[in-house]
Amino acid sequence: MIVRTPSEFLDAFAALKPLENPQATARGAFLLAPADFSLAQESATDNKYMAMDQVVDPLKALAQHSNLASALRQDVPIIVFPGDPTTPDAVFPNNVFGTAPGTFIVGKMRHPVRQVEATRQDIRSFFTDIMGYNQYDMSGRDDLVAELTGSLIIDHIRKVGYVGLTERCDLEGAKAMHEAFGLRLTFAFDLAEGEYHTNVVFTMLAGRGAILSADGYKDPEVPKAIAKAYDNKVVWLTPQQKAAFAGNGITLTEDRVWLSTAAVNSLTKEQMDQFAKYGFKVGHVDLSEIEKAGGSLRCCVAEIF
Repeated sequence: MIVRTPSEFLDAFAALKPLENPQATARGAFLLAPADFSLAQESATDNKYMAMDQVVDPLKALAQHSNLASALRQDVPIIVFPGDPTTPDAVFPNNVFGTAPGTFIVGKMRHPVRQVEATRQDIRSFFTDIMGYNQYDMSGRDDLVAELTGSLIIDHIRKVGYVGLTERCDLEGAKAMHEAFGLRLTFAFDLAEGEYHTNVVFTMLAGRGAILSADGYKDPEVPKAIAKAYDNKVVWLTPQQKAAFAGNGITLTEDRVWLSTAAVNSLTKEQMDQFAKYGFKVGHVDLSEIEKAGGSLRCCVAEIF
């Protein structure tokens, strides 16, 4: 079921029956290492978070990415695929590739410079030939745009999806992702003008709560409805904290959320206390060089279910 209004969402959410033995977080994850890291002008046309006026240091980006992989290995197994110099800004694989149990999903990127990433046969073969996953491939479709878990936030305990509609994901893309990820309910809503991905304004906290930036949504009732669904267990962000990527986090276990160092530095003591109250430690990694490309920690991580 796909719903479009807060009231429809709350009614449908309340009617969901609990799943048997749900898996709240991924069993592993994969990253894509930067190679000759640089910023793509084409992607900057609809990503206000990109720092096109700054010089990037490819070696520093690579070192930060390596530190990220090492940190996340505290929680789950991490696979790092090598970068490709022909796609120097391809450090955000979660937009292009995703998984559901038994299914490897390839999204449809909006910009041609990022559509090239979907042609990585080594990544496809790893999941289809070695892992034995079926493939759900949207990359060749001309009737939709679907940048996977950049646009889609998933509550895996309930199999509920949250899709922010922008130039990076349209309603047809939301429908395709609903099917590909095997969701029971998807709430599709418009993000605020200038926002490009839902995962900048919304982090799901292992199905028990959320990090939300209220100004990231066109309709202010949308984040209120999401908060209500999770008994208001929400860490609310200011616009400044959103700009520091404090909404771009991920939980790979049920008791820790990962954010960038810049994101954590933007949070108040009261907000950090909220995480503890909700049962989460906060891990962080310095990704300042990678963040110049307009994404942060969550964008770097593609989950394996």
